[in-house]
Amino acid sequence: MKSDEELMQAYIEGDVAAFSELFDRYGPMLLRIMRRQLRDDDAQELVQQTFLQMHRARNDFDTSRKLRPWLMTIAYNLKRELFRRRGRKPEAALEVEPEAEDRGDIVERKSEAARLRRALATLPEGQREVIEMHWFEELSFPEVAEILGMTTSAVKVRAHRGYKALRATLEKDVTGG
Repeated sequence: MKSDEELMQAYIEGDVAAFSELFDRYGPMLLRIMRRQLRDDDAQELVQQTFLQMHRARNDFDTSRKLRPWLMTIAYNLKRELFRRRGRKPEAALEVEPEAEDRGDIVERKSEAARLRRALATLPEGQREVIEMHWFEELSFPEVAEILGMTTSAVKVRAHRGYKALRATLEKDVTGG
């Protein structure tokens, strides 16, 4: 299996199948990321715009670097631009409740997830963004740093401060204080 960078190089050289492979690899992940804060139609539109931007900027891609952070940077910038154009903060998408037999577990998991979302929402945007990218999108700290245009150390500091604040918020929530 070819690496992302090899596929991108092939695409730059005119291999349309390489683009399809990259879309298959990253399309579902980007859609999941976008659906966290957007309605489905907006999320799908941003994923399409991300790949359109990738196509337009394909000759600017530095083949000595990793593709994933470059593509994620495009996606996050498009999402930020959408929020700026709309003049509002991100909205959390509604989650559809899955069918399941054990309702107690689902209720408990949803309650915990809601607590975590509320706690995350209290963090400053920079800390929240770093934590979401690192944990939910499973990006490494160097990848997050590249996407945000920061040093890895600065990203780690933001994450540490965010985790500390999350812990305090969640403990306060548990103790009722």
